[in-house]
Amino acid sequence: MSFTLFSRRTFIAAALAAGAVLPVAGALAAPFASERITVRTEGSGPDVILIPGLNSSPRTWASTVAAVPGYRYHLVQVSGFAGQPAGANKEGNVAAPVAEEVARYIKESNLKAPAVIGHSMGGTIGMMLAARHPDSLSRLMVVDMFPYLGMFFAGPGAGTDKVTAVADQVAAGMRAASADQRRERANATIVGMVDTESMRAGAISDSMSSDADVGIRAYRELIVTNLIPELQNIAVPVTVLYIQPKTVPIPAAQFDAAYKGAYSPVKALTLTRIPDSAHFIMWDQPARFQVEMKRFLSGQ
Repeated sequence: MSFTLFSRRTFIAAALAAGAVLPVAGALAAPFASERITVRTEGSGPDVILIPGLNSSPRTWASTVAAVPGYRYHLVQVSGFAGQPAGANKEGNVAAPVAEEVARYIKESNLKAPAVIGHSMGGTIGMMLAARHPDSLSRLMVVDMFPYLGMFFAGPGAGTDKVTAVADQVAAGMRAASADQRRERANATIVGMVDTESMRAGAISDSMSSDADVGIRAYRELIVTNLIPELQNIAVPVTVLYIQPKTVPIPAAQFDAAYKGAYSPVKALTLTRIPDSAHFIMWDQPARFQVEMKRFLSGQ
């Protein structure tokens, strides 16, 4: 599936509707262009930016967008994921520079403090955006993402060196996988992340059509990136929806405490556990997710 930027015709129509005519006669700003993301819009109303996760596409949000009308949704596609060419994401970090591009998109598109919702890696990008560009958005929803995955991979209290070593080992193992092994792992991963069997095929397709190198580097970046010290810089309300993976068989109270502690620097926080769901909450518990999303968008 391909996701493109505004067409010139769509951009001109939107600009005229908003009264965004520049002083130079007949001149309009060029559509947003980026080598790291593309964005398409759906609907009309208050602006909401939707950011999918690792090796995913805006199909993550399709059913939610259809069920929650009344907003202008800006659907972000990260270059290198789900069949989109890698572009500038072909080397180096992915999440951090993508967050900067989302900030640039908000500024150049003249969006007035949109709401931002990010799933998984999209949640990390949302946290980076809110912490590093606190005036660019009005509120943030993080869907099932922890602000420092290194704690889960290397253990609580692990030092930076150990986390980095573990991340490098994970990345090396992923790089050593054959094409068949990668497909087997993608299938197993999606089965663990999506309880709703009918939704798995699309997620597997997105994963298998993603650039393997981009995905590996992004995954490593997520493991080593500790956003907890930056959360205090977030000035807007933050809602976090999370699940407890079946692979983390610790008492629920202990798992909840880990989330509460990690997100404690956030000044205005709503932390909500979603039961009976895997990682893709919007697919496994759509009615509950839509209720939470409507509450979030209404500012309740």
